[in-house]
Amino acid sequence: MQHKFFESEIESKVDLTRKNIIRFYVVNGSSTIAELAKELDLSVPTTTKLIGELIDDGFVQDFGKQETGGGRRPNLYGLNPDSGYFVGVDVKRFRVNIALVNFKGETVKFEEGIPYRLENTPEALNQLCDIISNFIEDQEKLMTKIHCVGVNITGRVNTTSGYSYSYFYFEEKPLSELIEERIGVRTFIDNDSRSMAYGEYVSGVAKGEKSMIFVNISWGIGIGIVMDGKLYYGKSGFSGEFGHTYVFDNEIICHCGKKGCLETEASGLAIHRIFLERVRNGSNTILHSKIESDDALLLEDIINATLEEDVLSIEIIEEIGNKLGRSISGLINLFNPELLVVGGTVSRAGDYILLPIKSAIKKYSLNLVNNDTEIKLSKLGEKAGAVGAGLLARERVLGFSS
Repeated sequence: MQHKFFESEIESKVDLTRKNIIRFYVVNGSSTIAELAKELDLSVPTTTKLIGELIDDGFVQDFGKQETGGGRRPNLYGLNPDSGYFVGVDVKRFRVNIALVNFKGETVKFEEGIPYRLENTPEALNQLCDIISNFIEDQEKLMTKIHCVGVNITGRVNTTSGYSYSYFYFEEKPLSELIEERIGVRTFIDNDSRSMAYGEYVSGVAKGEKSMIFVNISWGIGIGIVMDGKLYYGKSGFSGEFGHTYVFDNEIICHCGKKGCLETEASGLAIHRIFLERVRNGSNTILHSKIESDDALLLEDIINATLEEDVLSIEIIEEIGNKLGRSISGLINLFNPELLVVGGTVSRAGDYILLPIKSAIKKYSLNLVNNDTEIKLSKLGEKAGAVGAGLLARERVLGFSS
Protein backbone atom coordinates (compact mmCIF):
# COMPACT_ATOMS: atom_id res chain seq x y z
CA MET A 1 0.00 0.00 0.00
CA GLN A 2 2.96 2.33 0.28
CA HIS A 3 5.27 3.85 -2.31
CA LYS A 4 8.49 2.02 -3.11
CA PHE A 5 10.74 4.56 -1.36
CA PHE A 6 8.70 4.22 1.87
CA GLU A 7 9.06 0.45 1.98
CA SER A 8 12.73 -0.23 2.63
CA GLU A 9 14.57 0.35 5.88
CA ILE A 10 17.75 0.85 3.80
CA GLU A 11 17.38 4.06 1.79
CA SER A 12 19.31 5.10 -1.29
CA LYS A 13 20.69 8.64 -1.36
CA VAL A 14 18.11 9.63 -4.00
CA ASP A 15 15.19 8.21 -1.98
CA LEU A 16 16.42 10.03 1.11
CA THR A 17 16.57 13.27 -0.85
CA ARG A 18 13.01 12.71 -2.10
CA LYS A 19 11.88 12.25 1.51
CA ASN A 20 13.72 15.44 2.48
CA ILE A 21 11.81 17.34 -0.20
CA ILE A 22 8.49 16.01 1.08
CA ARG A 23 9.54 16.84 4.66
CA PHE A 24 10.37 20.36 3.57
CA TYR A 25 6.93 20.83 2.04
CA VAL A 26 5.22 19.32 5.11
CA VAL A 27 6.95 21.81 7.41
CA ASN A 28 7.24 24.91 5.21
CA GLY A 29 4.46 24.71 2.64
CA SER A 30 5.02 25.55 -1.03
CA SER A 31 8.19 27.06 -2.52
CA THR A 32 10.04 27.70 -5.75
CA ILE A 33 12.68 25.29 -7.03
CA ALA A 34 15.39 27.85 -6.31
CA GLU A 35 14.25 28.23 -2.68
CA LEU A 36 14.07 24.46 -2.22
CA ALA A 37 17.50 23.90 -3.79
CA LYS A 38 19.06 26.49 -1.47
CA GLU A 39 17.37 25.07 1.64
CA LEU A 40 18.41 21.47 0.90
CA ASP A 41 21.84 22.40 -0.51
CA LEU A 42 21.11 20.87 -3.92
CA SER A 43 21.83 22.09 -7.44
CA VAL A 44 18.90 23.58 -9.34
CA PRO A 45 19.11 20.92 -12.12
CA THR A 46 19.06 18.09 -9.54
CA THR A 47 16.15 19.69 -7.69
CA THR A 48 14.25 20.19 -10.94
CA LYS A 49 14.74 16.53 -11.88
CA LEU A 50 13.59 15.26 -8.45
CA ILE A 51 10.57 17.57 -8.42
CA GLY A 52 9.61 16.22 -11.83
CA GLU A 53 9.80 12.65 -10.52
CA LEU A 54 7.73 13.53 -7.44
CA ILE A 55 5.12 15.19 -9.66
CA ASP A 56 4.97 12.02 -11.79
CA ASP A 57 4.52 9.95 -8.60
CA GLY A 58 1.73 12.28 -7.45
CA PHE A 59 3.43 13.64 -4.32
CA VAL A 60 4.11 17.18 -5.54
CA GLN A 61 1.90 19.67 -7.38
CA ASP A 62 2.79 22.59 -9.64
CA PHE A 63 0.77 25.57 -8.40
CA GLY A 64 1.72 27.81 -11.32
CA LYS A 65 3.48 31.16 -11.41
CA GLN A 66 4.35 32.96 -8.18
CA GLU A 67 3.17 36.55 -7.77
CA THR A 68 6.19 38.88 -7.82
CA GLY A 69 6.82 42.59 -8.10
CA GLY A 70 8.30 42.24 -11.56
CA GLY A 71 10.57 40.18 -13.79
CA ARG A 72 10.19 36.53 -14.63
CA ARG A 73 7.81 34.76 -12.29
CA PRO A 74 8.99 31.35 -11.03
CA ASN A 75 6.62 28.41 -10.57
CA LEU A 76 5.50 27.47 -7.09
CA TYR A 77 5.56 23.80 -6.05
CA GLY A 78 4.07 22.09 -3.01
CA LEU A 79 2.74 18.91 -1.50
CA ASN A 80 -0.26 17.13 -2.96
CA PRO A 81 -2.37 16.46 0.17
CA ASP A 82 -4.13 13.52 -1.49
CA SER A 83 -0.91 11.70 -2.40
CA GLY A 84 -1.00 9.65 0.76
CA TYR A 85 -2.93 8.95 3.94
CA PHE A 86 -2.19 7.81 7.47
CA VAL A 87 -4.48 6.12 9.97
CA GLY A 88 -4.38 7.05 13.66
CA VAL A 89 -5.95 4.64 16.17
CA ASP A 90 -6.65 5.81 19.73
CA VAL A 91 -7.37 2.81 22.00
CA LYS A 92 -9.33 3.83 25.07
CA ARG A 93 -10.69 1.78 27.95
CA PHE A 94 -14.19 1.30 26.52
CA ARG A 95 -13.95 2.53 22.94
CA VAL A 96 -11.70 3.23 19.95
CA ASN A 97 -11.38 6.47 18.00
CA ILE A 98 -9.86 6.42 14.50
CA ALA A 99 -8.71 9.27 12.25
CA LEU A 100 -7.62 9.37 8.61
CA VAL A 101 -4.98 12.07 8.07
CA ASN A 102 -3.69 13.23 4.69
CA PHE A 103 -0.11 14.14 3.76
CA LYS A 104 -0.61 17.78 4.82
CA GLY A 105 -1.75 16.63 8.27
CA GLU A 106 -5.40 17.49 7.71
CA THR A 107 -8.02 15.20 9.24
CA VAL A 108 -10.06 13.74 6.37
CA LYS A 109 -12.23 11.40 8.45
CA PHE A 110 -12.82 10.80 12.14
CA GLU A 111 -14.80 7.96 13.70
CA GLU A 112 -15.47 8.29 17.42
CA GLY A 113 -16.69 5.89 20.08
CA ILE A 114 -16.34 2.54 18.28
CA PRO A 115 -17.40 0.00 20.98
CA TYR A 116 -14.43 -1.85 22.44
CA ARG A 117 -13.21 -3.07 25.81
CA LEU A 118 -9.45 -2.87 26.43
CA GLU A 119 -8.42 -6.13 28.08
CA ASN A 120 -5.07 -7.91 28.06
CA THR A 121 -6.29 -10.90 26.05
CA PRO A 122 -5.71 -12.30 22.54
CA GLU A 123 -9.44 -11.86 21.89
CA ALA A 124 -9.23 -8.12 22.59
CA LEU A 125 -6.22 -7.81 20.28
CA ASN A 126 -8.09 -9.66 17.52
CA GLN A 127 -11.06 -7.36 17.92
CA LEU A 128 -8.81 -4.29 17.74
CA CYS A 129 -7.23 -5.56 14.52
CA ASP A 130 -10.69 -6.18 13.05
CA ILE A 131 -11.74 -2.61 13.92
CA ILE A 132 -8.65 -1.19 12.19
CA SER A 133 -9.05 -3.46 9.13
CA ASN A 134 -12.72 -2.54 8.75
CA PHE A 135 -11.90 1.17 8.90
CA ILE A 136 -9.20 0.80 6.22
CA GLU A 137 -11.49 -1.24 3.96
CA ASP A 138 -14.22 1.40 4.33
CA GLN A 139 -11.91 3.97 2.71
CA GLU A 140 -12.41 2.25 -0.67
CA LYS A 141 -10.45 4.21 -3.33
CA LEU A 142 -8.19 5.83 -0.72
CA MET A 143 -7.26 2.43 0.71
CA THR A 144 -4.34 1.91 -1.71
CA LYS A 145 -2.85 5.27 -0.66
CA ILE A 146 -2.65 4.46 3.07
CA HIS A 147 1.08 4.38 3.87
CA CYS A 148 1.08 3.68 7.59
CA VAL A 149 -1.01 3.12 10.73
CA GLY A 150 -0.22 4.55 14.16
CA VAL A 151 -1.79 2.91 17.22
CA ASN A 152 -1.97 4.51 20.68
CA ILE A 153 -2.12 2.38 23.77
CA THR A 154 -1.94 3.29 27.43
CA GLY A 155 0.97 2.25 29.64
CA ARG A 156 4.57 1.33 28.97
CA VAL A 157 5.28 1.39 25.24
CA ASN A 158 8.66 1.21 23.51
CA THR A 159 8.03 2.83 20.15
CA THR A 160 11.41 1.89 18.70
CA SER A 161 11.11 -1.84 19.41
CA GLY A 162 7.32 -1.93 18.93
CA TYR A 163 6.67 -3.66 22.26
CA SER A 164 3.83 -2.78 24.63
CA TYR A 165 4.56 -4.00 28.15
CA SER A 166 1.23 -3.08 29.75
CA TYR A 167 -1.12 -4.66 27.19
CA PHE A 168 -0.82 -7.52 24.66
CA TYR A 169 2.63 -8.59 25.82
CA PHE A 170 1.95 -12.32 25.46
CA GLU A 171 3.88 -13.17 22.29
CA GLU A 172 7.55 -12.95 21.41
CA LYS A 173 6.82 -10.67 18.47
CA PRO A 174 6.42 -6.94 19.14
CA LEU A 175 2.84 -5.64 19.17
CA SER A 176 3.46 -3.38 16.17
CA GLU A 177 4.49 -6.43 14.13
CA LEU A 178 1.48 -8.48 15.27
CA ILE A 179 -0.94 -5.75 14.21
CA GLU A 180 0.93 -5.12 10.95
CA GLU A 181 0.70 -8.80 9.97
CA ARG A 182 -3.04 -8.86 10.58
CA ILE A 183 -4.04 -5.60 8.91
CA GLY A 184 -1.49 -5.65 6.05
CA VAL A 185 -0.24 -2.07 6.55
CA ARG A 186 2.99 -0.84 8.11
CA THR A 187 2.27 -0.11 11.78
CA PHE A 188 3.83 1.80 14.67
CA ILE A 189 2.67 1.96 18.27
CA ASP A 190 3.08 4.70 20.85
CA ASN A 191 1.91 5.73 24.29
CA ASP A 192 -1.49 7.45 24.24
CA SER A 193 -0.42 10.56 26.20
CA ARG A 194 2.54 11.17 23.89
CA SER A 195 0.38 10.87 20.78
CA MET A 196 -2.21 13.22 22.26
CA ALA A 197 0.55 15.70 23.06
CA TYR A 198 1.84 15.52 19.50
CA GLY A 199 -1.61 15.95 17.99
CA GLU A 200 -2.21 19.01 20.14
CA TYR A 201 1.24 20.40 19.40
CA VAL A 202 0.90 20.13 15.63
CA SER A 203 -2.83 20.73 15.11
CA GLY A 204 -4.22 22.05 18.39
CA VAL A 205 -3.65 24.97 20.76
CA ALA A 206 0.14 25.23 20.35
CA LYS A 207 1.04 28.24 18.20
CA GLY A 208 4.76 28.77 17.82
CA GLU A 209 5.69 27.30 21.21
CA LYS A 210 8.73 25.04 21.24
CA SER A 211 8.18 23.45 24.66
CA MET A 212 4.91 22.00 25.87
CA ILE A 213 3.60 19.56 28.45
CA PHE A 214 0.34 17.77 27.74
CA VAL A 215 -1.39 16.34 30.83
CA ASN A 216 -3.73 13.48 29.91
CA ILE A 217 -6.33 13.08 32.65
CA SER A 218 -8.41 10.04 31.76
CA TRP A 219 -8.91 6.84 33.78
CA GLY A 220 -5.19 7.14 34.48
CA ILE A 221 -2.77 10.06 34.25
CA GLY A 222 0.09 10.49 31.81
CA ILE A 223 2.01 13.33 30.26
CA GLY A 224 3.50 13.99 26.85
CA ILE A 225 6.54 16.26 26.73
CA VAL A 226 7.59 18.36 23.75
CA MET A 227 11.09 19.84 24.07
CA ASP A 228 12.53 22.11 21.42
CA GLY A 229 9.81 21.04 19.00
CA LYS A 230 10.37 17.30 19.48
CA LEU A 231 8.65 14.65 21.57
CA TYR A 232 10.71 13.47 24.51
CA TYR A 233 10.78 9.67 24.86
CA GLY A 234 13.46 8.94 27.45
CA LYS A 235 16.04 6.15 27.25
CA SER A 236 13.58 3.26 26.80
CA GLY A 237 10.60 5.21 25.50
CA PHE A 238 8.81 5.19 28.87
CA SER A 239 8.83 8.90 29.67
CA GLY A 240 5.63 10.52 30.89
CA GLU A 241 4.50 8.10 33.61
CA PHE A 242 3.38 11.05 35.73
CA GLY A 243 0.53 9.11 37.33
CA HIS A 244 2.96 6.69 38.96
CA THR A 245 4.95 9.24 40.91
CA TYR A 246 4.71 8.72 44.69
CA VAL A 247 2.57 11.51 46.14
CA PHE A 248 0.13 10.20 48.74
CA ASP A 249 0.70 8.37 52.02
CA ASN A 250 -2.20 5.98 51.55
CA GLU A 251 -2.91 2.25 51.39
CA ILE A 252 -4.60 2.35 47.99
CA ILE A 253 -2.90 -0.09 45.62
CA CYS A 254 -2.40 1.38 42.17
CA HIS A 255 -2.83 -0.87 39.13
CA CYS A 256 0.98 -0.69 38.77
CA GLY A 257 1.17 -2.63 42.05
CA LYS A 258 2.55 0.17 44.22
CA LYS A 259 0.87 2.38 46.84
CA GLY A 260 0.65 6.16 47.02
CA CYS A 261 0.76 6.89 43.27
CA LEU A 262 -0.75 10.14 42.03
CA GLU A 263 -3.31 8.08 40.09
CA THR A 264 -4.74 6.60 43.29
CA GLU A 265 -6.28 9.95 44.34
CA ALA A 266 -6.17 12.27 41.33
CA SER A 267 -7.28 10.37 38.22
CA GLY A 268 -10.45 9.29 36.47
CA LEU A 269 -10.27 6.02 38.42
CA ALA A 270 -10.13 8.04 41.64
CA ILE A 271 -13.08 10.20 40.56
CA HIS A 272 -15.10 7.06 39.80
CA ARG A 273 -14.19 5.37 43.10
CA ILE A 274 -14.76 8.45 45.29
CA PHE A 275 -18.07 9.17 43.57
CA LEU A 276 -19.44 5.68 44.29
CA GLU A 277 -18.15 5.79 47.88
CA ARG A 278 -19.97 9.07 48.58
CA VAL A 279 -23.20 7.88 46.99
CA ARG A 280 -23.08 4.79 49.24
CA ASN A 281 -22.56 7.12 52.20
CA GLY A 282 -25.72 9.07 51.35
CA SER A 283 -24.65 11.87 48.99
CA ASN A 284 -27.25 12.99 46.45
CA THR A 285 -26.64 13.00 42.69
CA ILE A 286 -28.59 13.13 39.45
CA LEU A 287 -26.96 9.79 38.60
CA HIS A 288 -28.82 7.86 41.35
CA SER A 289 -31.16 6.17 38.88
CA LYS A 290 -28.27 4.95 36.74
CA ILE A 291 -26.46 3.51 39.74
CA GLU A 292 -29.61 1.85 41.14
CA SER A 293 -30.41 0.22 37.80
CA ASP A 294 -27.01 -1.53 37.84
CA ASP A 295 -25.93 0.21 34.64
CA ALA A 296 -22.17 0.46 34.40
CA LEU A 297 -21.27 3.94 35.61
CA LEU A 298 -18.64 5.40 33.32
CA LEU A 299 -16.26 8.27 33.93
CA GLU A 300 -18.00 10.09 31.08
CA ASP A 301 -21.28 9.93 33.04
CA ILE A 302 -19.71 11.81 35.96
CA ILE A 303 -18.19 14.41 33.61
CA ASN A 304 -21.58 14.91 31.93
CA ALA A 305 -23.24 15.26 35.35
CA THR A 306 -20.64 17.90 36.24
CA LEU A 307 -21.59 19.88 33.16
CA GLU A 308 -25.25 19.56 34.21
CA GLU A 309 -24.27 21.16 37.54
CA ASP A 310 -24.57 18.04 39.69
CA VAL A 311 -23.23 19.24 43.06
CA LEU A 312 -21.54 15.95 44.04
CA SER A 313 -19.78 15.63 40.68
CA ILE A 314 -18.59 19.24 40.77
CA GLU A 315 -17.30 18.82 44.32
CA ILE A 316 -15.23 15.75 43.43
CA ILE A 317 -13.89 17.21 40.19
CA GLU A 318 -12.70 20.33 42.04
CA GLU A 319 -11.00 18.23 44.71
CA ILE A 320 -9.21 16.20 42.04
CA GLY A 321 -8.23 19.40 40.22
CA ASN A 322 -6.63 20.78 43.37
CA LYS A 323 -4.63 17.57 43.98
CA LEU A 324 -3.52 17.49 40.35
CA GLY A 325 -2.56 21.15 40.38
CA ARG A 326 -0.17 20.57 43.27
CA SER A 327 1.71 17.90 41.34
CA ILE A 328 1.55 19.80 38.04
CA SER A 329 3.17 22.77 39.82
CA GLY A 330 6.19 20.51 40.29
CA LEU A 331 6.29 19.84 36.53
CA ILE A 332 6.24 23.57 35.86
CA ASN A 333 9.08 24.17 38.33
CA LEU A 334 11.12 21.40 36.69
CA PHE A 335 10.50 22.09 32.99
CA ASN A 336 9.46 25.77 32.82
CA PRO A 337 7.38 25.05 29.67
CA GLU A 338 5.93 27.74 27.42
CA LEU A 339 2.60 25.90 27.36
CA LEU A 340 0.81 23.36 29.53
CA VAL A 341 -2.26 21.71 28.01
CA VAL A 342 -4.86 19.81 30.02
CA GLY A 343 -6.54 17.07 27.97
CA GLY A 344 -8.10 13.64 28.23
CA THR A 345 -11.62 12.62 29.26
CA VAL A 346 -11.67 14.65 32.49
CA SER A 347 -10.70 17.84 30.62
CA ARG A 348 -14.22 17.81 29.16
CA ALA A 349 -15.31 19.22 32.53
CA GLY A 350 -13.84 22.53 31.33
CA ASP A 351 -13.37 25.21 33.96
CA TYR A 352 -14.60 22.85 36.68
CA ILE A 353 -11.25 21.03 36.41
CA LEU A 354 -9.10 23.81 34.93
CA LEU A 355 -9.74 26.53 37.55
CA PRO A 356 -8.75 24.43 40.60
CA ILE A 357 -5.66 23.23 38.70
CA LYS A 358 -4.68 26.83 37.95
CA SER A 359 -5.37 27.89 41.54
CA ALA A 360 -3.14 25.12 42.95
CA ILE A 361 -0.38 25.90 40.43
CA LYS A 362 -0.42 29.54 41.47
CA LYS A 363 -0.21 28.49 45.13
CA TYR A 364 2.45 25.78 44.90
CA SER A 365 4.74 26.67 41.98
CA LEU A 366 7.39 29.39 41.82
CA ASN A 367 5.92 32.68 40.61
CA LEU A 368 8.94 33.53 38.45
CA VAL A 369 8.53 30.18 36.69
CA ASN A 370 4.76 29.86 36.30
CA ASN A 371 4.40 33.44 35.02
CA ASP A 372 5.91 32.27 31.73
CA THR A 373 3.69 29.19 31.37
CA GLU A 374 0.36 29.46 29.60
CA ILE A 375 -2.22 26.91 30.76
CA LYS A 376 -4.94 25.86 28.31
CA LEU A 377 -7.53 23.16 27.74
CA SER A 378 -7.05 20.80 24.80
CA LYS A 379 -8.44 22.18 21.55
CA LEU A 380 -8.69 18.79 19.81
CA GLY A 381 -10.49 17.11 22.71
CA GLU A 382 -11.50 13.54 21.81
CA LYS A 383 -9.68 13.82 18.47
CA ALA A 384 -6.26 14.47 20.03
CA GLY A 385 -5.15 10.85 20.37
CA ALA A 386 -6.27 9.60 16.96
CA VAL A 387 -5.05 12.68 15.09
CA GLY A 388 -1.74 12.56 16.97
CA ALA A 389 -1.28 8.88 16.12
CA GLY A 390 -1.93 9.61 12.43
CA LEU A 391 0.51 12.51 12.42
CA LEU A 392 3.17 10.41 14.14
CA ALA A 393 2.66 7.66 11.56
CA ARG A 394 3.37 10.25 8.86
CA GLU A 395 6.46 11.51 10.69
CA ARG A 396 7.88 8.02 11.08
CA VAL A 397 7.41 7.17 7.41
CA LEU A 398 9.23 10.39 6.56
CA GLY A 399 11.91 9.79 9.18
CA PHE A 400 11.00 12.67 11.52
CA SER A 401 10.74 10.56 14.66
CA SER A 402 12.88 7.84 16.13
